Amino acid sequence: MALVGTHLNPGSGLPSGVLFEYTKINPSAKIGLLHASYGVGGFIAPLIATQFAQLPRWSFHYLCSLGIALLNSSVLLFVFRLRRLHEVTGAPEMNAGSLQNAGSRYKDIFISRAVQLLALFAWVYVGTEVTIGGWIVTFIIEVRGGGSSAGYISSGFFGGLTLGRVGLLWVNRKVGERRVIYIYCLLAIGLELVVWLVPNIIGNALAVSFVGLLLGPMYPILIHTISTIVPRRILTGSIGWVASFGQAGSAVFPFMTGALAQKYGVRVLQPLLIGMMSVLIVIWIVVPSGSQRRGD
Repeated sequence: MALVGTHLNPGSGLPSGVLFEYTKINPSAKIGLLHASYGVGGFIAPLIATQFAQLPRWSFHYLCSLGIALLNSSVLLFVFRLRRLHEVTGAPEMNAGSLQNAGSRYKDIFISRAVQLLALFAWVYVGTEVTIGGWIVTFIIEVRGGGSSAGYISSGFFGGLTLGRVGLLWVNRKVGERRVIYIYCLLAIGLELVVWLVPNIIGNALAVSFVGLLLGPMYPILIHTISTIVPRRILTGSIGWVASFGQAGSAVFPFMTGALAQKYGVRVLQPLLIGMMSVLIVIWIVVPSGSQRRGD
């Protein structure tokens, strides 16, 4: 599984970076649609896994992953046909001078305060998202006394995530992407308080779905924010770094939750999530605004 994660991680940031190279018109909406597809997968996966969990050979669910991987590879080959970036976009091909400048671009990425703050935001955000999706079922079963169908609550969360990334695009534009993050975080914290303090499975399930709805737009906004404050010559690399570093949060925070749950019980999930969402607000406060973008 570690090897699988190692090979999948570059793919988490690559599509976002490449999308900015391929499209110039309304990239925010396209980023939202791109990451909504991730939510669709997260919505379907628990539904399938719950069914396989009731079968004698539950490991057969890996055949679904294999089938999706083969389908995805076939689509990529059909669309791009092994062509390089300059062949698809019409951009100039990289020459020796461009390759020599690559080292300085990496340096610019890693010394950029804005990029590192956004990477830290992604780290906490992805950790929060994956912790909810992975641990909420255990919380419902052990704390609320839910049955085997509690697995569908995780699907509800990812379903909300998908709807939020598409359905709240107009809210993001109306309120402003910077301000709306604070609103989403505060509302999500309120809903987590409901899950924590209200001992009702149906109420908890609805609250978790709405938390997904509110968290959904944050990642596309994060990626679009990079494009407004980072020079274009390091944009693709910056997006790749932020997305890849964010995926580390999907390993750290669920592990940390498991360690705390083993010692104090799974009840620690909700206060931990509230703390993580509060950290997101603090980080977002110090992230530079789009008006502070430096020249290309």
